Amino acid sequence: MGWGSERAVVLGEAGAMVDAEGVPIHPRPDRHPCFARFPEAPGPRDIRFRILVGSAGWSRLPEAVRLRFSKRTRGGQVALYRGKVIETRLSRAGWWLAQLLRPLGTPLPLRQESGVPAMVCVSEDERSGGQIWSRLYGSHDRLPQVIHSVKSFAGPTGLEERIGWGIAMALTVEARADGLVFSSDHYAWYGFGRRWRLPAWATPGQTVVTHRDMGQDSEGRGCFAFDLEVRHPLLGELLHQHAVFADQ
Repeated sequence: MGWGSERAVVLGEAGAMVDAEGVPIHPRPDRHPCFARFPEAPGPRDIRFRILVGSAGWSRLPEAVRLRFSKRTRGGQVALYRGKVIETRLSRAGWWLAQLLRPLGTPLPLRQESGVPAMVCVSEDERSGGQIWSRLYGSHDRLPQVIHSVKSFAGPTGLEERIGWGIAMALTVEARADGLVFSSDHYAWYGFGRRWRLPAWATPGQTVVTHRDMGQDSEGRGCFAFDLEVRHPLLGELLHQHAVFADQ
């Protein structure tokens, strides 16, 4: 039975719906799941992205994308992806935004670099149960830039990207035939024991990250394109980055 199976059965006393492989099917696609109510997936897989996009969306994805986003990285394990930044564009306003965000952990590229090496490392965040994403960008004439963030499976959309000082970006996830699209829904700040939603005027605008499968390279390794775009409703495009990576 393939990963896209829609056949469901009732699991245990909680009454959670699962497919033939024992992976939970969220009963209300219009609502995002509370992951704590779902059991662990059978075998060495992480099923949280699958729950977010639903079984139908998951079945549309290329096999390589399903494998990347179901890797379990516990016990010190990491997933590595090595590649190259093809292009980085920063408007004047985008450059200032990247500099102003330095105290929050430098979450955006600082320079318009092209043709430089890059690496992504994904590991488990034991404190939150989420994933730590570390991105290393090389440079032609300066020290490399490292960007850290945590993907936390929480919040009203079920997924947040957290950086420094309690700032988080709530994300929605869309499954397409060639990959996944992560779009910002809103931004929030965690402080004083609460989650505070930030007003739209206090945010950089819409952020969209695309993971698009590109098949295999000449060495038989799976490849994908990574695109990051930040667009302000008044100032237009602030940042666009296009990079390609290969499975390691």
